[in-house]
Amino acid sequence: MNQYGILCTTAFDVHGYRVVKHLGIVRGITVRTRSIAGKFAAGIRGLVGGQVEVYVSMCETARAEALDYMLGHAQQMGANAVIGMRYDTTEVEAGMTEMVAYGTAVIVEPLQPAAG
Repeated sequence: MNQYGILCTTAFDVHGYRVVKHLGIVRGITVRTRSIAGKFAAGIRGLVGGQVEVYVSMCETARAEALDYMLGHAQQMGANAVIGMRYDTTEVEAGMTEMVAYGTAVIVEPLQPAAG
């Protein structure tokens, strides 16, 4: 669970719950860039091959920020879950990346166990 107490899934349903209301699309957007030193280090790593840690770190931070913004947007709408969550990324300009997290804000409630 996250700081907002909102369930979040890439699926279009939440196991053990039923969707009682669709509230609409929610999104979180952030734009990140690497410092000159980070670009230099990445350039050196590119020459010798292997994982470029400075870019991995930048992407992880961008995803976390976009997800946080999206969940905050869902909370503002009164949602207790986000379904169909996805990430998308675009290079805004050289070395500057936009990260978007989006999904559908919904209200879910637990399924009632079958009587019997």
